[in-house]
Amino acid sequence: MKKALIFLLLTVILSIPTQAYAERGIPILVYHWIDEYNGTGQKELYVTPKNFEEQMKYLRDHGYTLLTFEQWIDRNKVNKPIFITFDDGYKDNLNAFQILKKLQTRKFKPAATIFVISEFIGGIGRLTSADIKMLTESGLISIQSHTATHPDLTKREKLEFELGESKEEIENITGKPVIALAYPYGSFNSTVVEEAKKYYQFGLTTTPGPYKEQNMKNELYLLPRTYVKYSTTIEEFAKIVE
Repeated sequence: MKKALIFLLLTVILSIPTQAYAERGIPILVYHWIDEYNGTGQKELYVTPKNFEEQMKYLRDHGYTLLTFEQWIDRNKVNKPIFITFDDGYKDNLNAFQILKKLQTRKFKPAATIFVISEFIGGIGRLTSADIKMLTESGLISIQSHTATHPDLTKREKLEFELGESKEEIENITGKPVIALAYPYGSFNSTVVEEAKKYYQFGLTTTPGPYKEQNMKNELYLLPRTYVKYSTTIEEFAKIVE
């Protein structure tokens, strides 16, 4: 009887952190450039390597578990789950990879997702096929789709090329299933969502805020993400993830 009671108490205690975090929501962060700002592009879409490393150290030191969408089923099984994502497939995302690799320990297993634009692979300032293969083989990075040419999907009538062809092209490079789509500009509507469901298991927006499970229709195709910006301080970062 005592053993049964102790087991029950331990089960309840161990489940409290997961339940509490599920109620608060799971942060899904979005980055673009991980580099020093050089005057090209929107400054706020840059995060310096120094700041990115500080942010990842914060996650490591505060007990977060970094997941990819292949590990979605684990979100309620781990301590403080969080998803780190990058849009567009810029070459300087290799800076982020090197930082994650450097911070890896026996206890801290970093992971992140890069959403690439399939027709831009190998372009100026973009990841190459060789980069993508290396990142995939590292086991730290999941490569997913940001469409073929990065259009506003709500303004396109036919989406097979943008959704289907991009998925196939990326899979041919990585040799792994592409299961998640980041909507360009965060733009979506009911038609886009229904088309996305034909090819993907997840659709990501740029609606800010953490993910909170509500069991509503198409919930996994309306996943929110919060931007981390050039001006984001470590104190602001802590508030975003906590």
